[in-house]
Amino acid sequence: MLEVFIGPIVGVVIVFALVKLISLPIWLLKNSIVGAIMLYIFNFIGIFTIKVTFIHCLIVGVFGIPGIVALVVYLNYLH
Repeated sequence: MLEVFIGPIVGVVIVFALVKLISLPIWLLKNSIVGAIMLYIFNFIGIFTIKVTFIHCLIVGVFGIPGIVALVVYLNYLH
């Protein structure tokens, strides 16, 4: 009798975990593309230039404007 309730619950948990695992790379790719666009715009109008790499795009895509500021400070003053 207990298996009737546990089976569907385990199935729902597995499906939820698979959806999360599939959506994470898509989220990272989307944010990296947004970060690359932001870096190109920043390089076009900004005083500082930041090399457009996957890591820089990911930082800017995840953190936004504070990510750009952190990269400018790190690459121009701390590196």
